[in-house]
Amino acid sequence: MINLFALSIITSANAYTLIREVTDISEISELVKTYCSEMEIPFPVEEYQQRVTKVKQAMAKQGIALLYCTAPETLFYLVGYQNSWYQAQSPKEWQQLSGVVIAANERTPIFFDREEEEVLVHNHCVGCDVRMYRPKAGISQLEFIVKKLKDEGWLKGKVALEKWSYLPNPAISQMLQCAFEGEGCEVVDGTDIVRELRAVKSPLEMGYVRTAARIADIGMQAAIEHIRPGMTELDVKAEMDYACAKAGGEIAGLPTYVNAGRRSAQIHTLASRHKVMPGDIVQLDLCGVYNRYHVDVARSVSIGEPDPDVARWIELSANAFPVLMKVMKPNCRVSEVNRAVEQYYKEVGIWESRWWIGGYDLGIAFPPDWVGVFQYSEGESSERVFVPGTVVNYESDFYLPKSAGLSAIMDTIVIDEEKAELLSRIPQKLIVVEG
Repeated sequence: MINLFALSIITSANAYTLIREVTDISEISELVKTYCSEMEIPFPVEEYQQRVTKVKQAMAKQGIALLYCTAPETLFYLVGYQNSWYQAQSPKEWQQLSGVVIAANERTPIFFDREEEEVLVHNHCVGCDVRMYRPKAGISQLEFIVKKLKDEGWLKGKVALEKWSYLPNPAISQMLQCAFEGEGCEVVDGTDIVRELRAVKSPLEMGYVRTAARIADIGMQAAIEHIRPGMTELDVKAEMDYACAKAGGEIAGLPTYVNAGRRSAQIHTLASRHKVMPGDIVQLDLCGVYNRYHVDVARSVSIGEPDPDVARWIELSANAFPVLMKVMKPNCRVSEVNRAVEQYYKEVGIWESRWWIGGYDLGIAFPPDWVGVFQYSEGESSERVFVPGTVVNYESDFYLPKSAGLSAIMDTIVIDEEKAELLSRIPQKLIVVEG
């Protein structure tokens, strides 16, 4: 974590500008002067500036004059902003318009938010001109944003929105689009501009990913050590979450999964008061999180000695990982990886029992999701390649014989310039504990 002591910076306009651009230092409120503390940004200022430069280059290629970013992952990636509440299901009066605006021909992005978040914004945002909406302005937040952008001369030409983000909701997104069109702008989808940049990680990002992997293993090991008959799924989840938190892990984009017995066939069900019983196959799935970078690990645990047929099925599923890693290399084709694992599953006779096999990219995530936008799965003949700097998981998920539920063994893979590597140090196999 890079700590920039903002309180001392407030008194110096020149020093403050190195970290955050402001049009007038007098605009900094008394609240910020009182409560601004060490800035919590995980990357050097230069890395954020490089990201914004790359965004502008991508915009230029598409003839986009302005990009309005609203996805939490994008805001964190570009200026370091993170929040626990993005008004996803809020009253209609509280419009979801927080965002970073980048103009292709301007040096500094503008960050818009409401005055209630002013202290948080000034502790978490870097390299941007902060504009806080205050209701006393006598206009709506949307009118405030449009006026500021118009005054800057930014509302000219093609404007891009992150239309595939869940924020803002469809009603507000339509209002935003109509407002820009009312100013004579053409509005297009710019979702993939930042998503594609985020997919390839920098060396420092890769370091955070590896730390997240260590945290994930600590959480999984806690479950293996503590799980016993009579515990509820929530008991086991609590042990996993506690261990991750003690290791420095943050709140994950999805909840930790613990599904016991036949409930494991409902792979996305929430942990409950259902008790773990002798003979159960228990499905465990969690992400270690460090500076919002996620690493996924899932294992199947048998409470006592498993049925031989069930154990064999899980072993065959787990044995796909050595096959996968023989073909997974920097710049190998997605279609090549998919063919190799499909051939293996068919040869060992479990292909028809699959729930899902494949994976997706991992990285920055906030609730309610950690699933990245790039995915590779059965039947995909894509000529896309696994670019160095990519982080993906792989899932080997199969229904089990004798109505034992479902086994899902998952791991996260980093692809660098030289090799692909599994991150978890917990073996990809059925784990048997005392029953």
